[in-house]
Amino acid sequence: MKVSQSKSKATINDVAELAGVSIKTVSRVVNNEPNVRESTREKIESAIARLNYRPNLSARNLASQRSHLIGLLYDDPATYELPSAGYIIELQEGVLNACKLVKYDLLIHPCNYRDENLDEELTSMIEQRRPLGIILAAPLSNMPGIVKTIEDTGTPLVRLSPGERCADKLTVATNDQEICAEMTRYLASLGHRRIAFITGHQGHKAVGKRFEGYRDGLINTGLNFSEQLVVEGDNSFGSGRHAARQLLKNSNPPTAIFAANDDMAVGVLLVAAQLGLKVPEDLSVAGFDDIALARQVSPALTTIRQPLVRMAEHATQMLIRENTSGDEIQNYEIIPGKLQIRESTGPVPG
Repeated sequence: MKVSQSKSKATINDVAELAGVSIKTVSRVVNNEPNVRESTREKIESAIARLNYRPNLSARNLASQRSHLIGLLYDDPATYELPSAGYIIELQEGVLNACKLVKYDLLIHPCNYRDENLDEELTSMIEQRRPLGIILAAPLSNMPGIVKTIEDTGTPLVRLSPGERCADKLTVATNDQEICAEMTRYLASLGHRRIAFITGHQGHKAVGKRFEGYRDGLINTGLNFSEQLVVEGDNSFGSGRHAARQLLKNSNPPTAIFAANDDMAVGVLLVAAQLGLKVPEDLSVAGFDDIALARQVSPALTTIRQPLVRMAEHATQMLIRENTSGDEIQNYEIIPGKLQIRESTGPVPG
């Protein structure tokens, strides 16, 4: 990193990068907090001097007045045609499980990331409520502008499933790509050779990893990739129905459809029934997430269990350790998903 060339004001991110520590550790030194090794403090103070860093006074004041609140920020489901509450409920459950153990409270804040005033909304919310830290769910977690807005307040942040790893940012994710390759291999093991895939919302980088896993699974089993067997969805039930109609009305339709989430997979089940196809006798269907609906539909949906509750618990524990422990913590944690084999998948027809 070059130190002397920039005329722009140095940020806490610059100090952290130069000192080779986390943003939170820089914040501890800036706010003269305890539990920082002397050698680490010296590195940070040296970086501050070299960069001529000037801390934001309002951020310093905010950091010294944190409440026992953990903030959970997620994409507002009300902005979707047919919102799914399952994802949000599991996130909340995980955060609450961890909060109860240390007598913290949960602050939920749905966000419309399409709103051009969102940065002002988030800054105002943080200044008023002063959360100990923020858990940022996908797709917000892979939006640099939102991440920067939170970091600029000096508030500790954990990203859930951002789709990419960043060494200096606290992150909890699952193994989207690897587990989707496993699901594809499972479908191939049933004899399916035309396995279709319905992609998720383009803004969800982690969901994009699921498509990469599907392609990996095809390669693993010696099957050819075909663009005709891939249809774009947006994670909604409606897009699953639209994609299923497109795939199943093909002159050479797939014998298995793997959707990037359960909402779209349930849409496939509905269209299959409307077309007179039996699942799994005529068509196998698989999803991802293992929301409650996956177990309630008939036939019950084969899917991938995304460990959202555990992921949210770990993210909350990360924030609490980051604020109460003087030790550096592991910045990146992967909690693996697991196949849930149910009645919606079976041997290839004939």
